[in-house]
Amino acid sequence: MTKTNFLDALECGNKSAQLKREILRRYMKNGGESIADLSRELGLSVPTLTKIIGTLIDENLVCDLGKQVATGGRRPSIYGLNPSAGYFMGVDIKRDIVIMGIINFRGDMVVQRQYDFTIENTRASFDELCNLINQFISATRIRREKLLAIGINISGRINPDTGYSYSYFFFDEKPLTTVLEEKLGCRVFIENDSRAMAYGEYVHGVGNGEQNMIFLNLSWGFGIGMILGGELHYGKSRFSGEYGHFPFFDNEIICSCGKRGCLETEVSGSAAHRQFIEKLKQGNISMLSNRYEAGKPITVRDILEAVDKEDMLAIEVMEQIGASLGRAIAGLINMFNPEVIVLGGTLCSATDYLLPPIKSAINKYALNFASKDTAIKVSKLGESAGLIGICAITRNKALGL
Repeated sequence: MTKTNFLDALECGNKSAQLKREILRRYMKNGGESIADLSRELGLSVPTLTKIIGTLIDENLVCDLGKQVATGGRRPSIYGLNPSAGYFMGVDIKRDIVIMGIINFRGDMVVQRQYDFTIENTRASFDELCNLINQFISATRIRREKLLAIGINISGRINPDTGYSYSYFFFDEKPLTTVLEEKLGCRVFIENDSRAMAYGEYVHGVGNGEQNMIFLNLSWGFGIGMILGGELHYGKSRFSGEYGHFPFFDNEIICSCGKRGCLETEVSGSAAHRQFIEKLKQGNISMLSNRYEAGKPITVRDILEAVDKEDMLAIEVMEQIGASLGRAIAGLINMFNPEVIVLGGTLCSATDYLLPPIKSAINKYALNFASKDTAIKVSKLGESAGLIGICAITRNKALGL
């Protein structure tokens, strides 16, 4: 069966397709199960499940993983996902790099690579991205017909249902996903980077299956991804998570969105960069002072490296951001009362200096009866959260899950 045929079959609304999707979903979660175990969990007869599993094996989606370990009696066969049934690609676009990876049908990352890339809202930048994706696919030697879908993370306002990006590459009347499919010759999904990072951390990081989790993406900008009631939350128009554009400050600083006083203007990598440069202009001393005086560019990563080397000016900036971020987190706790809030993104390499003022501000501004059950955690996946998340989301969507 071709990839189009079996994907189309899984997306059908009939009972057989629904049962197939449920079995695949359970194998994704549990790794593998016997037919008897599936029978008990799904409430279906062993003959019925045997027939469906047989069809999934014929379609090359499921394989026999061997006999179950048992202390006595006949050992049942364990069935699970066939890793070579197909592959799913993820593309995680950051400010100055793009990370690409491919997972197999079982969800294992089989190849990953990073490229220098600065995203700009230009056709030249779009063409460069497509060329890098095609270059990566060719280098992997995975046959195109085995690549079932590509998922791409983009920051800003993304509607994954319609396929439109309103922050980058909004050139044509056609959805961005349609344009990408024409360029790449493969089914394409797009996703907001913060939501993808949240999902990655939820399923493979510190999420631990909590029903309500909020992920904070502290990168050049500031966005959040929310797991509410065990589901990735999108909102009515699919634009949820733009907490960085909450009107939090009376500072008259123009945000990237064009408005003034947004949370992002004081809590983000761009804010850290601006504050650090302003302090250098005021005559404050740092190990980066010579670079600044020589007119050489200073990046956020330079500032974070200075933090690692205990540069007092860089540490002061991070502590200032931590205090403002703590107030913002207190608002989220009072509003959503989540089990866990996860700190992720580029700035999280400075958590030793961000966390103390964050916790102090939470103690000061959050309601105690709401905050006492909320854990503050640092991302386990780090820079890989977005890639892992978009690969998982792409597999789910391609399989109709």
